[in-house]
Amino acid sequence: MDNILASSFNVFFNIVLWILPLAGTFFLGYCAWKMWVHYIQQDFISGIDFCMLEIIPPRDVVRSPKGMELFISNALYHWSEKGGMEEYWQGAVWFWFSLEMASIEGQVHFYIRTPTRIKDLIETQMYAQYPQSQVKVVEDYTLAVSEISEESGWNLWGCEFKLLKPEVYPIKTYVDFGLDKDPDEEFKVDPISPVIEFFGSLGKGEQAWLQIVITPPKRQYHTKGTWFGHHDWVAEGRKQILNTLEPYTGSRDRAKLDSRGPGYGLEVRSPGFMDEMIKGAGKKLTKIGFDTGIRLAYVARKDIFPFGTRTNNSRNIRLIFRQYANPFSNEFWRHNSTQADQYSGIFMASAKTVNLFKRRHLHAYREREFFHLPMRHHLFNKHTIIWPFSLWFKPYFHPEIFVLNIEELATIWHFPGQILKVPTLERIESKEASPPPNLPM
Repeated sequence: MDNILASSFNVFFNIVLWILPLAGTFFLGYCAWKMWVHYIQQDFISGIDFCMLEIIPPRDVVRSPKGMELFISNALYHWSEKGGMEEYWQGAVWFWFSLEMASIEGQVHFYIRTPTRIKDLIETQMYAQYPQSQVKVVEDYTLAVSEISEESGWNLWGCEFKLLKPEVYPIKTYVDFGLDKDPDEEFKVDPISPVIEFFGSLGKGEQAWLQIVITPPKRQYHTKGTWFGHHDWVAEGRKQILNTLEPYTGSRDRAKLDSRGPGYGLEVRSPGFMDEMIKGAGKKLTKIGFDTGIRLAYVARKDIFPFGTRTNNSRNIRLIFRQYANPFSNEFWRHNSTQADQYSGIFMASAKTVNLFKRRHLHAYREREFFHLPMRHHLFNKHTIIWPFSLWFKPYFHPEIFVLNIEELATIWHFPGQILKVPTLERIESKEASPPPNLPM
């Protein structure tokens, strides 16, 4: 018996000695491949020249947000097949864009940050939908704020947003508010009005920034039952809908119901309160989607927003997306806030660590970081360094990426109509037109 055990142990030991080097080789090769792809992508990204476009809306916006849907799909959806040479040797990535709103001491502005080579396309598509608007290249407004520190004159509160439920379920859109029917101006209920009103209410020394960073969806999901099969977000959405309906799905013997022969048919009897959610999810899958990340910041002078305190505006800015919530479907949820309880709800971070959060948030906002993050974000974040180790290592926040379709994007970023009389929202005061051809020379 001892000889048998010894022989079995030797066989097992030899197998382990044979497998470990092979597994180690595969692991090191996988790490080297990931580092290579990351390196060439960062090198490719460093060669992209970005510019900031300010969009000044016309004085009279009579078109529904459907026009913004067309603009987003025609100007910003740059999906294309990339070959192995482009993707794994040149490091080519899909372009990303940032739709932004900013209040500079109450003056509300609309911006688009874009690669310079797409600038002309954005201008032509914007004029196609809003002919009386104005598009111009401006300086990045975030550069006016110096580093957030004890020595600087600025303080900041910021956060990011995620979806509370699976991304297939939509938020409340402009269609739910009846704006797709182009109602008379006095009957319009525009969900972007609370955001513009709040931004316009800020005073001297205060700023509010909102960025919606988008790119065509590239994430792939593993197809269950296959080795290497993958599917996109649309197929994943259909799968999520079926999973939601599974408790309310049954089978019935068709032979007892009609003359089609033996077999079973599926019957779905979901509760009535789920109808809107299921219909909304199905409708969301019929429109173009974008991988999306949303970031918010309130910045103010220290004499208005001292360190270690909260002001009314630093509290109120957290609620500007509340109108998009649909309890039976989906809603935005605040996370990664620059607060002392981000690493743990029990042990509060020090003032020095909170300042670190704020500096990182400012840098991430200025760089429009959501996609193709630096390597340090992949290695040292809240998912890889968990509590209580996060109390010492100070990992980075891990941003949440989710899919919004063009209807949802147009809902949270479009030009308000005439009914919104915010005097600090910059608009084109007069219509621009070409001179008539028959003028005397």
